[in-house]
Amino acid sequence: MRIKRSEGLTPSERFLSELCDGTFLKLWSYPNPYKADGKELCDLLAVFEDHVFLFFDRESRKFDKPGRDTLLTWERWRKEAIEKQILTSSGAKKYISQYPNQIYLDAKKSTPFPIGVPSNNPHIHKIIVAHGAAEACKKFSSANVSGSLAVAYGDFGNRYPFPFMVDLARNDPVHILDSHNLEIIFSELDTFYDLACYLIAKETAIEQLNYLAYCGEEDLLAHYFLNFDGHNYFVGSKDKTINGVFVSEGQWQDFAKSDAYQRRKKANEVSYLWDQIMQRTCQNALDGVLLGDANIFDSRNAIQEMAKEPRFSRRALSEAMINAINGFPNNQEGIVRNLSFMPSFYKDKGYVFLQIRHPNITDYEKEYRARRSKMLQIACGAAKIKFSYLNKVIGIAIDAPKFSERNSEDFVLLNCEKWSERDTARYQEANRGLQFFETKTMKVQEKTISDFPPADSAS
Repeated sequence: MRIKRSEGLTPSERFLSELCDGTFLKLWSYPNPYKADGKELCDLLAVFEDHVFLFFDRESRKFDKPGRDTLLTWERWRKEAIEKQILTSSGAKKYISQYPNQIYLDAKKSTPFPIGVPSNNPHIHKIIVAHGAAEACKKFSSANVSGSLAVAYGDFGNRYPFPFMVDLARNDPVHILDSHNLEIIFSELDTFYDLACYLIAKETAIEQLNYLAYCGEEDLLAHYFLNFDGHNYFVGSKDKTINGVFVSEGQWQDFAKSDAYQRRKKANEVSYLWDQIMQRTCQNALDGVLLGDANIFDSRNAIQEMAKEPRFSRRALSEAMINAINGFPNNQEGIVRNLSFMPSFYKDKGYVFLQIRHPNITDYEKEYRARRSKMLQIACGAAKIKFSYLNKVIGIAIDAPKFSERNSEDFVLLNCEKWSERDTARYQEANRGLQFFETKTMKVQEKTISDFPPADSAS
C-alpha cells in the first residue's frame, strides 16, 4: 500500500522535512502528523526504536518593522516563537505518552502513523526551531557572529533582562534551534545514532549541572566534538566539582576552520553510498512497490539495522563496498560471484555483501532474484558459522556493477541470538556446494577508523 507523506506546509517546514529525511531517512520521519481529534500533533514526528523526536517549527516576523523598542519586540517575538511552542511541545509529549497508537498522517485519520511508537517509557526529545530573529540579533551586537540565539538552562528566578538570550528550566528540557544553526546541527549529526547521542549528552549535562549556557547551538556542538573521553563525546566536564558550564561565542566558527574538521568532512563523502542504498528501499516501501515478505514498517529488518550505523561506520562500510565492486573478478565467462564480510559498529553484528554476474538471466524478478535471495540467506548463515560471536547478520546482494547496466538490491536479516546446533548443521548442508567463507584464499583485512581521521590517514 502506498503511503502519502506530507512534505511540510510552509517553506521552513519543508526544509526541516528535507533535513530530517537525511538524518532519519524517509521511513522514520513524517511532517504534520495528527491526533485523534483531527488537530496537528507537531510539525514533524520522527520515531526510531525507543526514541521519539517532536519538532515544532515557527516563524515570527515581529522584528521586520524597524524603529521598535528591541527589548519589547524581543519579548513579543519570544512569546510567539518559543514560549507558545514550549507549551505545545509539553502537550504533544503528554499525548504521545498516553496515546501512542492514536497518531495519524492526515486529519481525517485515514492513514495511521506507520511506525510503531514505543509505549514503554520512550525517550522523547522536544525540539523547537524558531525563525525570524537572526538579523535583529546580529544588528543588536557586533559580538554576535552568526545571529544564533543564546540559550541558558538553569533554575532562574528572574528572566535575563536583555534580548536574544533564551533562559530555560532544567526539568524536562526542550532544545531550541534557529535559522542559522538548524542546518549545521543536521548536517553534522545526520544519522539517528549521531543526533541521539548528542541530544542525550546535552540532556545529561542539563540534569547534572546547575546551569548550562552557550551563545549558539552550533557553539555547543563544537564543545561536544572537542570533549572526547576515549569512548564518547560529552557536554560539560568530567570534573565533578564543576557545577556550571558556559560556551563562548565563535566556538563553532573556529572549529569549522580546523584541519580535523576538514578531514572529517572529506572522509565522510564516501559514506553517503550507504544512505543512498537505504533511501531507495525506504522510498519503494512508501510507494508500495517493495518486493519481499518483510514488513519494513513495523518489524525488525535489514534496513533498520543498517540505519543504526553512525556516520563514521557508514564511511568504512561504503569504502568496503566500493573496494569489493572495483575488485570484482574480470572473468567474462559463466556465473561469477564475490562475497565480502564487513563488520558493524556494533560488535555482535556484521554484514555480508554479495555480488553476482549472471550472463543468461531469463526471468529476472521471479526466478533470478529468488535464487539470489536464497544464496544471500545461505551466505548470512555461513558468516555466522565463520564468526561465531555474531548475533545478527545483515545480507546485501546486488548484480555486479562492473557487468550490469540494471541493478536491484536484496536484503536479509538473520537473527542469530538463539542459534542452535541444528541451525549450524542446516546452513552447513546448504553451503556445501557454494562454500561461502570456506575458501583458503579468503583475504582478511583489519582497519581502524575514527570519527575524526588523524592527519596521516584518509579515514
